[in-house]
Amino acid sequence: MVVDTQNTVDTYRQYIQTVLSERAHRASQPTNASEYEVQTVFDQAHDHYQLLHIGWRGNKRQFGCILHVDIKDGLIWIQHDGTEEGLANRLVEMGVPKQDIVLAFHEPEIRHYTDFATGERRVDNSV
Repeated sequence: MVVDTQNTVDTYRQYIQTVLSERAHRASQPTNASEYEVQTVFDQAHDHYQLLHIGWRGNKRQFGCILHVDIKDGLIWIQHDGTEEGLANRLVEMGVPKQDIVLAFHEPEIRHYTDFATGERRVDNSV
């Protein structure tokens, strides 16, 4: 079976950007939007994607990463997921196979206990 890796990566980019944009829209409904915002960061050249919260709530500075995702070697690496739903679950619902998602926030030694990819290099035995 021949897999068009570039089309797959392009599709994964679109899925990630769609989900992060949806979450940014939902999360950007605070009581004082002028002082607090949720931002998406899409670096397609290096395949880094983030959802951040930035601003002030009262007299307290707020800044943090809600989601951080990379695409490496054709796999989606979820570096950080600060959501309840879980980005991996949403991507699976969209059609991404679990073997193409690495839960990078888990230690490498325990990733094989999940239903997802471990991040170890794949060997193509089809040649």
